[in-house]
Amino acid sequence: MTTPLPFPRSRKNQSVKKESVRWKRFRNILGPGIVTGAADDDPSGIATYSQTGAQFGFGMLWTALYQIPLLIAVQETCARIGAVTGKGLAGVIKEHYSRKILIGAVLLVVTANTVNIGADLGAIAAAAQLVLPLPFAFFAVLAAVVILLLEVLVPYKTYVKFLKWLTLALLAYPVTALLVPQPWGEIFRATLLPHLTFDFSWLFIITGVFGTTISPYMFFWQASGEVEEEIAQHRLSQKGGRPRGVASFLRTMRTDTAVGMIVAELAQWFILLTAASVLFRNGITNITTAADAAQALEPLVQSFPHAGQIARSLFAIGIIGLGMLGIPVLAGSAAYALSEAFGWKEGLYQKFSKAKGFYGVIIVSTLIGLLLNFIGIDPIKALVFTAVFNGVASVPLLFLLAKMNAHPTLLGPYRGGRLSRMLVWLTFGIMALAAFGMFYALVSRFF
Repeated sequence: MTTPLPFPRSRKNQSVKKESVRWKRFRNILGPGIVTGAADDDPSGIATYSQTGAQFGFGMLWTALYQIPLLIAVQETCARIGAVTGKGLAGVIKEHYSRKILIGAVLLVVTANTVNIGADLGAIAAAAQLVLPLPFAFFAVLAAVVILLLEVLVPYKTYVKFLKWLTLALLAYPVTALLVPQPWGEIFRATLLPHLTFDFSWLFIITGVFGTTISPYMFFWQASGEVEEEIAQHRLSQKGGRPRGVASFLRTMRTDTAVGMIVAELAQWFILLTAASVLFRNGITNITTAADAAQALEPLVQSFPHAGQIARSLFAIGIIGLGMLGIPVLAGSAAYALSEAFGWKEGLYQKFSKAKGFYGVIIVSTLIGLLLNFIGIDPIKALVFTAVFNGVASVPLLFLLAKMNAHPTLLGPYRGGRLSRMLVWLTFGIMALAAFGMFYALVSRFF
């Protein structure tokens, strides 16, 4: 009697298992890059892209495409500097450059981040009012308190897992864009062929688009995020020093960074497209309130009763989720910069009692940002202004970043290659020209 052969495993089951292993491996690669990419589309980004689409129609779609290599190059450089040196950007600047440069860089990022925090808190409050008719001040204070408690008491990586689900509200933009009848030929031409005009309004908004995409807080956050990632993987002692296994770490870092930045740019493209399709096409060229911005999502829910309220609720969920994801990144990158400059203990892996200065910066910058909402600035205008401010503040920091990227002593064999150096310098040149052109056009209006 022959022994029956064991039942062979299904090829389908083996294939599914392999796919799940690949997905798990890919998911484990994603870290600071994907978080930074998600935080890049913060409320300031949504407002700026919505205003841009409403004002210029399809004319700015090309920015999302051509920013991809620039954004990846800049963020990969920041991540590589952190990964190779085991220090955040402020720590590297402190070690290799003069005190004046250090103070200037830190002041730029702290100022830009505090203004951005204020604008994002205002946006959360304005968005929440679309759902519940309670006072603006109540929602602004509530958001600030909740974010501070979460950031100080709960590890960022723990609560960010839940906040990422709220960012799925961004999917409403591509769905809306695909539901609305579109002139796809015109859209793809506008995506591939840049439309340039060089008047003040165009230069102002292009500075904002670049500023909300390539922002100072992202530089400092990603460099420090990679350091924390190395500590978590036991590649770097909490006491400092050069990390171990840099080459393998850089391979996964580059995948993480590229995925995060491409996702951020896809979100930008669809927000621009949706605003152009719905708002610009219907003669709404100036967004003054959160309700105006929410109108871009109304075609998604027109088949439901109370479509306007559903659209406003979707918009509110996206703004609140991205604000609560982005504000800790803003406050955290300011805290990294100041802590490294003054030699304080820093890191979100640290407990409050061991890093009081670090968490103190987070608390103070958030509270100052909150106070900015009570000086009479319109929340939506504040978001666009913040994007333009970031665009101007990024210019000197990009110059410094380009210098560090080519620094042979600082990075040794891991300094930027020819393409990386070229793209970072190109980013600096484009953003410097946009900011200079904006100021020149502004002065020309008065003389």
